[in-house]
Amino acid sequence: MEKKRKISIIGSTGSIGTQALEVIEKLHDKFEIIALAGGNNVELLKKQAEKFKPKYVCHNSASPLNGADRGKDIKILHGADGLDEICSNKENDIILVACSGKIGLKPTLKAIENGIDIALANKETLVMAGDIVMKKAHEKGVNIIPVDSEHCAIHQCIKDINQVEKLIITASGGPFLHKTIDEMKQATVKEALAHPRWNMGRKITVDSATLMNKGLEIIEAHHLFGIDYDDIEVVVHPQSIVHSAIEYKDGSVVAQIGLPSMHIPIQYAISYPERFEGIKSKSFSFADAARLDFEKPDFEKFPSVKLAYQAGKTGGTATVCLNAANEEAVFAFLEGKIKLYQIYEITKQIFDSHEVIQNPTIDEIFAVDEAVRKLTKDLIQNM
Repeated sequence: MEKKRKISIIGSTGSIGTQALEVIEKLHDKFEIIALAGGNNVELLKKQAEKFKPKYVCHNSASPLNGADRGKDIKILHGADGLDEICSNKENDIILVACSGKIGLKPTLKAIENGIDIALANKETLVMAGDIVMKKAHEKGVNIIPVDSEHCAIHQCIKDINQVEKLIITASGGPFLHKTIDEMKQATVKEALAHPRWNMGRKITVDSATLMNKGLEIIEAHHLFGIDYDDIEVVVHPQSIVHSAIEYKDGSVVAQIGLPSMHIPIQYAISYPERFEGIKSKSFSFADAARLDFEKPDFEKFPSVKLAYQAGKTGGTATVCLNAANEEAVFAFLEGKIKLYQIYEITKQIFDSHEVIQNPTIDEIFAVDEAVRKLTKDLIQNM
């Protein structure tokens, strides 16, 4: 890079956002931060603003961001209007969408409309509106570089998408890989959050425990790479060394491997197509890795994956329904209102009753999302 790449981070106080700032701190001569946007963690956002000195800071808290702009030329923004202003700023070379939830969709579309490249770590953007987002990105010539380790791995492996026969997405199997269905039914929140390989937010960690996370990644992969659902395979790989792979039409399989660290895919996404020495715990050693295991997922124990395939193949608002119902059920589990296994049962019940809208507008997508969430909450309340 001859000049610093200008970047904004939507979701700077979350797991991906904070790790992205660690990457940028290491590569401080490569990046200039235009804006930081956080949620309700005002104190952390203030510390980030003081340290990285962005031009804009946006928050979603009822509490004022007092002092963040003291002695600095920082403009304080708030809420959806603030995100809109950040994503309309063509000074940005790339925007990292690192927030969780549906709040990431509209800023992503706004950035695409303004021709700004996206480093995407927000699952809901493509699960809810993948057809719309990818079509708009293609029209505007915008690059969408995935941050998820699996999709980042696939992105690194592909030279010509037209020569790809199959995508192979790996899954760690989560904390219940070697547990029985009966043991999963009795699982506590603490057990569900004890992921053996990755340190992530609470919601995504529960999704990893049920493998719904992998189901959502299948839908994302379909949109990102334009691969048919029948040509996307999931394989369980407990060591999380092989992050994913592709099979070419000639039978060659190319995999991306490395230590399980989110710093690496984050750095790849925001610095693409260049690579630099950044944060890494050590150089990878095949000898130290020693053993790599692979097995087919148990769809009886982890039925969420099959439900995600069904939603993806159905299309339209089926994936919106799947995502919203699952998310509300996960929240209920984290609050101790339901058992782990009920997450799938509730999601499927809501999904089976959903009347799918094909080719929905953005407004219809958000309307379905809201309606499904209400139905799910009502179902849980009446259980």
